[in-house]
Parts: sequence; C-alpha cells; structure tokens
Amino acid sequence: MTNAITNTVPHGDVYEGTGEVLQLVSFQLGPEEYAIDILGVQEIIRVVEITAVPNAPHFVEGVVNLRGKVIPIISLRTRLGLCTEEPTKDTRIVVVEVGRLILGFIVDYVEEVLRLPAEYIEPPTSAGGGGSADYHKGVGRVDGRLLILLDLELLFGIEAVS
Repeated sequence: MTNAITNTVPHGDVYEGTGEVLQLVSFQLGPEEYAIDILGVQEIIRVVEITAVPNAPHFVEGVVNLRGKVIPIISLRTRLGLCTEEPTKDTRIVVVEVGRLILGFIVDYVEEVLRLPAEYIEPPTSAGGGGSADYHKGVGRVDGRLLILLDLELLFGIEAVS
C-alpha cells in the first residue's frame, strides 16, 4: 500500500495505482542520490583506464575502449559543478545511450534498480543557477529518500560534449 502523506512507495509494498511506473537506476554522487531511466542504460562497469583527449571540455575525462567501441567518459561530478573525488572500489561508469551518442559517466556508487510511480515525482524547480537543477526532470521520493531524476538529453546533448 502506498503512503500518500509522504508520496513514497516503501520497498516491499504493492503499488495499486493505475498510472505510469518508471523503472530507474539510482546512484550516489557525494551525499545526493540521483536516478535515471533504466531504458537509457546499456551497462554499468568498474572504472577502467581512461585515455585523456586533448582540448576536450573540462568535464570529459577521456575515452575508453569498450569491446571495440571508443566511448567518451564524463565526470558527472564536474558536469554538475560538484567537487571532484578520487575513485574508490565502489566507483562505477554508467554507460548510456543519449540519442545516437553512447557515452559513460562516472558515479560514486550505484545504489539500486527501483520502480517509482510517475505521480510520486515532483516537477523540476527552475533554479537557473547552472547546477544540476538545470538538468533534472524532477524529484522522487522512495523510503523517505529524495531522488533527483536527471534528464540525460539536457545533460549530455551533442552540443554539451562536443
């Protein structure tokens, strides 16, 4: 059963609504938890050796060879204007397809795959400050946690990484 007061669907409870349910991958960047639609995710891999690319935008770490395909790797922390951190054993690269572009972005920790009813997502606020608020679809609530839903099209549009 849903908890209508806090707009959350606790794990293990059955959602009985009739609206759209999003399947998301959630991950950490520092203290914040973010999520993206699982349909855009191709795979999640451990951090591998990244080859630097001269004159790339400041948030592009470089490229990797992933099974014969060269894909750009983005520092999501830098892209969102957060402080950089050294990779840990939990750091991962999330490989996504945005339009026709395949790229990877580095996250601190992949949390889980979850299902969230669309009605439990608050619309994005208009911050206009150049941070992550410019790239999010909204904020969802699960088990008392806030998930910032990123818009990959805005975050990684062709003009952003070229």
